[in-house]
Amino acid sequence: MRRVGFVVNPIAGMGGRVGLKGTDGVANEAQAAGAEPIAGPRAQLFARTFLELSKHDESLRVRWQTCGRAMGAAPLRGAGVSEETIEVVHTPGERTTADDTRRGVDACIGRGAELLLFCGGDGTARDVAEAAKDRIPILGIPAGVKMHSGLFAVSPSVAAHLLVSYLRGQLRIGAAEILDLDEEAYRKGEWRVRLFATAKTLVEPNLVAGGKVMIDEVSEEAIRGELAVHFSELFENEPDTLFLLGPGSTLNSIATAIGIDKTLLGVDAVVGSKAVAKDLNEKGILDLLDHHPKAKLVVSPIGAQGFILGRGNLQVSPAVLRRIGTKNVIVVATPAKLAMTPILRVDTDDPALDDEFHKREYLFVVIGYRTSKLHPIQR
Repeated sequence: MRRVGFVVNPIAGMGGRVGLKGTDGVANEAQAAGAEPIAGPRAQLFARTFLELSKHDESLRVRWQTCGRAMGAAPLRGAGVSEETIEVVHTPGERTTADDTRRGVDACIGRGAELLLFCGGDGTARDVAEAAKDRIPILGIPAGVKMHSGLFAVSPSVAAHLLVSYLRGQLRIGAAEILDLDEEAYRKGEWRVRLFATAKTLVEPNLVAGGKVMIDEVSEEAIRGELAVHFSELFENEPDTLFLLGPGSTLNSIATAIGIDKTLLGVDAVVGSKAVAKDLNEKGILDLLDHHPKAKLVVSPIGAQGFILGRGNLQVSPAVLRRIGTKNVIVVATPAKLAMTPILRVDTDDPALDDEFHKREYLFVVIGYRTSKLHPIQR
C-alpha cells in the first residue's frame, strides 16, 4: 500500500456564509452566527470520489495516515474508507488548533507518507507547509474562504483525480507559492496579500489553481467607465430588480463610478441604482430575496484562477443561488482581466448547481458598454 497523509482543518471556511470573510481568529464568532462546518463534507467528498476511482485498481490501494476525529479519521470513515486502511497518527484535543495541524503533518511524514493532502484554506496551507518543510509534496482540497496559494485542486473531486494520477506516476512535482491574506485587514476592506513560502506540490496546470493574479487595470480607465455606464443603464431599466454585487476591485470600481458606496470585499445590494444593504452574509441575502422576487447576481472572476463562485463569496450559498437562478448570474471583467483568465470555474459546494453552469460550456462575460464575450466554463 502507498502511504498518503490526510489532514483536515475542521473550522476552515466556516466564516464565509456568515460574512466574516475567513475563520482565522473568529471561529467562535462564526459559530455564534450559525456557521456550519464545510471542511468535513468536502474532505468526505474527496475520499468518496477516490474510493470510486480506485475500487477496481489494486495499484491504487492507499494506507491513510491521518488525525483523529474531524481532522481526518471521521471524514474518511464517513466516505466508506475501510478501517484497516486508516492509521491515526495524531489525536487532537476537543478543540483543534493550528498546532494540531502542524503536529499531524509532522506525524504523517514521520510514519512514511509520500504525499500529504490537506483540507482547508490559505491559513491551513501555511501551517501544513511550515510543518512539511519540503520533505514531501502537499496538495490542498479547497475548503477555505480564500485560496490564493497555487497548490489547491480546483475542487474536492478533482483532488481525488489528481491523487490517482500521482499514484500512477503521471504527474511531476513542482514548487508553488503559499500566499495568505491578512484577515483582520480583509474584514476592514483592505487587501494585503503576502508571500509566506513556497512548497512542493503536484503540477497539473488545468486542475491545480495557480496563485491569484492581481490585474493592474489603471490603463483601462476607459473600459471601466464603459462598464459603469452599462450597469448604470441596467439598474435604471430594471428598477424593481435586486442586484447583488459581489466582491472585488472590478465591481468596486464600477460601483464607485456610478456613485454607489460599495464594500471592496463584501456582497452589497442595489435596487434602482441605490445601495440598500452592505456587506451581507447568507442570511441577510436570503432575507432580501424574500422581499425582492426578481434578483440578479453580478460577479467578476478571480484573475487567472477564473472562479466566479466559491472563492471569496461563500455568502452566495447554494440556497441563495437557487433563489436567484443560475441564468441570472452576470459575469463582468475588463478585457485585460479576461485575457489572463482562460477558463471560468465554479465551486458552489453543490454538484447539481455546478453542473447547471458546466452544461452551458460558455458564459457571456460583460467586457464593455453593451458588449459581451463568450468565455468557456469548465470543471
